[in-house]
Amino acid sequence: MKIRTLIVDDEPHAIEVIDNYLTNFSDIEVMGKCNDAMQAFRMLQQKQVDLMFLDIKMPGINGTDLLRSIKKPPKVIFTTAYSEYALDGFELNAVDYLLKPIPFERFLRAMDKVYQLNDSKSGVQLVHENLPANTDAFLYLKVDRKTIKLNINDILWIESLRDYVKVVTATEVYITKQKISFLEEMLPERRFVRIHRSFIVSINKIGSFYSGAIEISGHELPIGRNYKQDLQKRLRMENMHFS
Repeated sequence: MKIRTLIVDDEPHAIEVIDNYLTNFSDIEVMGKCNDAMQAFRMLQQKQVDLMFLDIKMPGINGTDLLRSIKKPPKVIFTTAYSEYALDGFELNAVDYLLKPIPFERFLRAMDKVYQLNDSKSGVQLVHENLPANTDAFLYLKVDRKTIKLNINDILWIESLRDYVKVVTATEVYITKQKISFLEEMLPERRFVRIHRSFIVSINKIGSFYSGAIEISGHELPIGRNYKQDLQKRLRMENMHFS
């Protein structure tokens, strides 16, 4: 089944870049290319759209206002040169937030999130990790029937429970339907590390460690044999060493 896609941007070159990137995906059908929000609004009334690449800062109505005006919006990936709109974008449940100029590798990761969301109803989302350092990053987790906004700085570790994951903080435990591999792709690599097929941990929350396990907040978590070498490398980068 084709993913019906709309590209909205007031810059022709930006539309061309995304359109060219999308030619690498055989299951993407570009339904239209719009230069402003009103043109996109009219097209959304006329055609069924599954995915929209949406610029934010455009003449007249901006991208976030357009999205707020749609009762049943498609999945949205924001594409913009302005990082300060990121939190607004993700409060609107955007799949991803791409900063221009968009590298193809980063575009691929955004598309992977689209495919993962098509396969899962949980809709876990994360603000883009390349935001300025003073901007907090948040996970949006669907827990039961609520969407929880969770600062990733609060995460101690994530544990796989087959088709679910358990996200542990100092004060709460959240369980959501999702694969741990999907969260691993979404979390910023410089701040989290996979230590076992069932565990991802926050590097700066590691209290102590030895060859077979690490300790976080009084809990001992196992280090998988296949993950030990990468963990040692990451800890050396943080000037930490195995005993």
